[in-house]
Amino acid sequence: MVAGADTRRAALEVAWLTLTRGTLPGLAGLRMWPVRADHCFQRILLDAAVGGIWYDAVEGRPAYRFIAVDLLERAVSLGQGAAEGTVDLAALNRQSLTWRRERKAAAPTML
Repeated sequence: MVAGADTRRAALEVAWLTLTRGTLPGLAGLRMWPVRADHCFQRILLDAAVGGIWYDAVEGRPAYRFIAVDLLERAVSLGQGAAEGTVDLAALNRQSLTWRRERKAAAPTML
């Protein structure tokens, strides 16, 4: 990996953690968002960034360390938009939950 790419990823990871552990949970009550916990914001933004359930697209854990840089950048951008009021976090949450319900409904049942 190139030093510039390492620096970019590191900056995105700091932004990610700041947004999802501090900024967004701090705004949740004021914005009357349906979620409050950091892992919920992470689920919503990662799902939106990958266009589906994030763990179908990201192999390692924690996801922010293993997701492709361009997708992390998209997730951070969505989180920044939510903080600024230009991205509808509640709509992203509804979409994330829809993907998860669809997956659960399609899963084979164990007898």
